[in-house]
Amino acid sequence: MNRDRRLIAPTFLQDLTAGLIVFLVALPLCLGVAMASGTPLFAGLISGIIGGLIVGILSGSHTSVSGPSPGQVAVIAAQIAYLGSFEAFLLAVVVSGIIQIIMGVARTGGISAFIPTSVIQGLLAAIGIILILKQIPHVLGHDTDPEGEMSFQQPDMENTFSEFLKIVGDIHPGAATIGIASLAILLFWGQVRALKNSGVPAALAVVCFGLITSRIFQSIGGQWAISSSHLVQVPIAQNFGDFLGFLQFPDFRQILRPEIFIAGFTIAIVTSLETLLNLEAVDKLDPKKRTSPPDRELIAQGIGNILTGLIGGIPVASVIVRSTLNINAGAQTRLAGIIHGFLLLICIMFLPEYLNMVPLSCLAAILFMTGIKLASPSIFREMWAKGKYQFLPFALTVISIVLTDLLVGIVIGLAVSLAFILYGNLKRPTKIVVEKHLGGDVIRIELANQVSFLNRASLSKTLNGLPSGSHVLLDAHNTHFIDTDVLGLIREFKDQTAPVHGVQVSLSGFRDKYQLEDEIQFVDYSTRDLQSHMTPEQVLEVLQAGNERFRTGRQLFRNLGRQMNATSLGQHPIAVVLSCIDSRTPAELIFDLGLGDIFSIRLAGNVLGHKVMGSMEYGTAVAGAKLILVVGHTKCGAVTAAVSFAGSDQNIEQATGCQHLEEVLSRVQNSMTSGRSPDYDRMSPDEKSEYVDSVARENVVHVVKSIMVESRTVQNLVQSGRVAIVGAMYNITTGQIEFLPAGTFGVKLTESALGNPA
Repeated sequence: MNRDRRLIAPTFLQDLTAGLIVFLVALPLCLGVAMASGTPLFAGLISGIIGGLIVGILSGSHTSVSGPSPGQVAVIAAQIAYLGSFEAFLLAVVVSGIIQIIMGVARTGGISAFIPTSVIQGLLAAIGIILILKQIPHVLGHDTDPEGEMSFQQPDMENTFSEFLKIVGDIHPGAATIGIASLAILLFWGQVRALKNSGVPAALAVVCFGLITSRIFQSIGGQWAISSSHLVQVPIAQNFGDFLGFLQFPDFRQILRPEIFIAGFTIAIVTSLETLLNLEAVDKLDPKKRTSPPDRELIAQGIGNILTGLIGGIPVASVIVRSTLNINAGAQTRLAGIIHGFLLLICIMFLPEYLNMVPLSCLAAILFMTGIKLASPSIFREMWAKGKYQFLPFALTVISIVLTDLLVGIVIGLAVSLAFILYGNLKRPTKIVVEKHLGGDVIRIELANQVSFLNRASLSKTLNGLPSGSHVLLDAHNTHFIDTDVLGLIREFKDQTAPVHGVQVSLSGFRDKYQLEDEIQFVDYSTRDLQSHMTPEQVLEVLQAGNERFRTGRQLFRNLGRQMNATSLGQHPIAVVLSCIDSRTPAELIFDLGLGDIFSIRLAGNVLGHKVMGSMEYGTAVAGAKLILVVGHTKCGAVTAAVSFAGSDQNIEQATGCQHLEEVLSRVQNSMTSGRSPDYDRMSPDEKSEYVDSVARENVVHVVKSIMVESRTVQNLVQSGRVAIVGAMYNITTGQIEFLPAGTFGVKLTESALGNPA
């Protein structure tokens, strides 16, 4: 129990501090939103209390803070004018809450997952820029427009930029001194180790500094005195009856008016959209990267709006400014948001006169620094690095929000992102790859995850542009949806257009409901006809190309089930590959081959023996393979052991416990023409590794030459030009194959076949 308390205590203190900071900033914001939207000031405070206490308890988000949103000012004012009275508007707020609950139960919150990251990042950066621009006047004591106003156009007919001209000649020395000093405290608090480790948040220190300094300036008097217009202004009730008198109630007599439901639907959509966007944004800012359940949030917001509408408040939503400040203040759980709501309730009931001593300029400084964090230049550099398809929607979202308001800017950002998505689909609805199969080139068209009617024109252009006589594979393995118009286009091309132009069409991965059966018409495995017509040089080219695909991650599409059925009646491999048993060197993979393409012989150290020779003779003389490839590899364990025991009197069986290993190691040692280097024991680990690789290379050349000596059958096939023998080294680090000129018979290696030294 004591241990649990020790774990909870630090979290509680952090949430308490964060809740206090958010409360102090939320207070003027609640008043500002109410004032800007033309509603009673107390309506904004009610929304702040409901958003903190009720929504905070019901929400599943750890960092989101709810209350009246500056982004809804225009919507609130418009709906009040549309309905004709504040009481009718309250009824519409109740209706909007019911609609939000229905939306949450219907699980519509999932639409937030489709909001592009560029829009979310643009929202955060734009809010940061707006906070910087809007708080500069307040930091300097110029407080003519309502605190919390976030729109470009302001109620006093000024805008964000013209307001700066009004600052000239209207700087209050006392308020400006507090604001600028507050900024200095916030900037340097984290730079001084003693202050940083004190456990006191910089924002709390700023508020205390503002309270003390404002009292000092009050005592000085004159132009330094902080007047009420530069302080928080909370309505003061003389008694509990006056407090209850601030409450207003909806006019239920108007419940049958269609306008009430239209307004309720509008409010529900606006508040839900802002809430879902905010959830996505704050989850990205959350240091613990927790995920907020959107459907639960809609239900919580719906209940909150029902309650706030019933007692005279304006709509609540998850608010980006308060939520960001909450995270920056160190909030750990949703308790911070609940505490902020509780403090709002207690203070406006019992301590309003003390709240009215807090200077607005110190709160503006806190918001200003929050804006700097949100609009950090690193965010812009990061989005620029992601390319134009991310940066342009991001930049246009930022510009739109700054020059209009939150909701209009978001809609513009979403529209721009949608335009880029549609453009991307129209331009690149498919991935086109030319694959070199054994039977010839195949143009594989990999369809996108979602193929809508918007992709029809582009896909039609791609199909009609295929060269005559080509072979195309339409691959739908990764496709979850194909529009009926596109399916009709594919059927028409396959059955009518393609035959006229001599284009062969193969299909793969189409679902049963599309009524397009998988059909592969090209040869993607070795057949008797292919084997008989291929030369050793062509087989070598196939292996070289396959290794290049493996090394670069561009393996061919293969239907292994089809290959299994096709090769069940007979096999016609094009090569015999002798490689090591090392688990990192499977021949079919490193050469990007399928079933039935090669005979694979695997032995430790890729050494020869009578059984190996017999297998090679069968593969070439009887089964018709055109190439024998001996593949060694870097960091070979068998070669390392052979080098270690070379020249030693130590008994291998006694040392390793392996009864038959000596036969393998001795064959590797036979390839060491000059024996083991006398300096081997004095080499560094890297030098030993290089030496072992050189011995592995010698072993490959030795094995190739031994095949020519020990098998007259293979020797005759090589001399007649029917078979070639090639040695190669595989680098297990890079995936690169190096073909060895010294270990080659019957074929001439090109420069491109030599590869990089292993």
